[in-house]
Amino acid sequence: MTALGACGVLLTALYAGSPARAPATRPAGAHEGGGGESPATSASASPGVPLPESLTGQKPDWKSCPAPTTLQGADAGAPGKLPDGTPWECATLKVPLDYADPGGDTIDLALIRAKARPEDGQTRIGSLVFNFGGPGASGVSALPQFAKDYRDLHARYDLVSFDPRGVGASAPVRCLNDKATDAYYQTDGTPDNDKELKAALALADKYVAACEKNSGKVLPYVRTTNAARDMDLLRHVLGDDKLHYFGTSYGTELGGVYAHLFPQNVGRAVLDAVVDPTQDDAQELLAQTKGFQLALDNYLEDCVWEPGCPTGSSVEEGRKKITDLLKRLDARPLPTDDGRKLTQDMAEAGISAALYSQDSWPYLTQALQEAEQEKAGNTLLTLFDLYVERDSNGHYSNLFPALTAISCADSEQRYTVDDVKAKLPEFRKASPVFGESMVWGLIGCTGWPVKGEARDPQVAAEGSPPILLVGTTGDPATPYEGTRRMAGELGGDVGVELIYQGEGHGAYGTSGCVTNTVNAYLLDGKVPKDGTVCE
Repeated sequence: MTALGACGVLLTALYAGSPARAPATRPAGAHEGGGGESPATSASASPGVPLPESLTGQKPDWKSCPAPTTLQGADAGAPGKLPDGTPWECATLKVPLDYADPGGDTIDLALIRAKARPEDGQTRIGSLVFNFGGPGASGVSALPQFAKDYRDLHARYDLVSFDPRGVGASAPVRCLNDKATDAYYQTDGTPDNDKELKAALALADKYVAACEKNSGKVLPYVRTTNAARDMDLLRHVLGDDKLHYFGTSYGTELGGVYAHLFPQNVGRAVLDAVVDPTQDDAQELLAQTKGFQLALDNYLEDCVWEPGCPTGSSVEEGRKKITDLLKRLDARPLPTDDGRKLTQDMAEAGISAALYSQDSWPYLTQALQEAEQEKAGNTLLTLFDLYVERDSNGHYSNLFPALTAISCADSEQRYTVDDVKAKLPEFRKASPVFGESMVWGLIGCTGWPVKGEARDPQVAAEGSPPILLVGTTGDPATPYEGTRRMAGELGGDVGVELIYQGEGHGAYGTSGCVTNTVNAYLLDGKVPKDGTVCE
């Protein structure tokens, strides 16, 4: 069972501007790509353990990019050129399936890049590697969609991203087929009685069994620590002495783990929408529950000033209207033009999706008006489909299967139904709207066939240069408090905080102040004063 409020999606189909990126749920050199003659430091299976030359000597065969696959989550065709005419190029990178056996089986990671185009008087810095979160978001699909946000960075960096292991076109985790996934989301994930609980648990068992049957070989090896080692091999093969990195949401956890494993290889790194690395799964889900409720309350407070607001004249009235709507949907799902019924859980996920950016609040208003006045769930269903990456042909990306597999391989915690029942009051108090569905997400790894690695990620990075952490005070999915805790865990003077007083999940591209500050750091090495505030 997955907490629908705990994971996001790329909502570019809804609005222009900074993407609403998928959050975590746990639950300089001028050389182009080619490692042989690169001045880059050696890649290793783990610090001090060398990889074979068959891997470190790779030279990616960059070619024109095909259209994204269904599992990469895109309806669009092959990516076009950037506005300046730079083409997108794609390649693959071989990495060890098991870093404990670096000479053994390998898997291919999907890569994408747009080579730097320095303007007059500028010089190329190197590659800038992006991870857009999840875990489970396809970088190959996402980077071309968001490249307009990185126009200034592209002048001096090759823009590079990849599908992490288990994701998209990189040895993807596969679980249920599309038809079975539709049925999975139609099942009540917030059981009110023993019959509903039995059905939900049976479906969860079916989901786990399908993941093991279809992807058992890769499930033990999709941990974040392995993804971090993949990034160091990527850095080496790209010909960079240091990894210049931009991670968002779960990408901040990946960046922190990389800094822990390879502090000497960290270049200029930005972590936006920062994951709290100190919390166990229950603490993190509770924090997210509070974060989504805060974001919803901020939306409700704004809505009362808009003509035709469907949530009433106060935050309290709005909360009640939404909880009443969800209760009605629990008993009687709404019809849609698609033919699927909009259930309580699907509506709640659609509401969550609209809270990732203030730009998408008007779509939430439209969805709630439609549900109340026309008694239909079309807009909420659209939001839900964007959330779970279901395309116009009814195909799902592997965002959620990969998210589950990576989260469960990372986290050693396994919760029981009794644990959930014990925590229900605390979660309901935290949020009358999202609390119940979020707490049931705790059993998402129960019965998983792979043992989790640790309680929480290790991100201490003594010896690393400064890493810029961007936290947003109204972030629903990675609440701001996690930024400060990440800075503390990185240690010493490594973590430098940049605070955006605003709404949404990820501030770069939303706040001009944040964007300018980050660009000055990445392009010119100007580290802002710790605690700098952008409004």
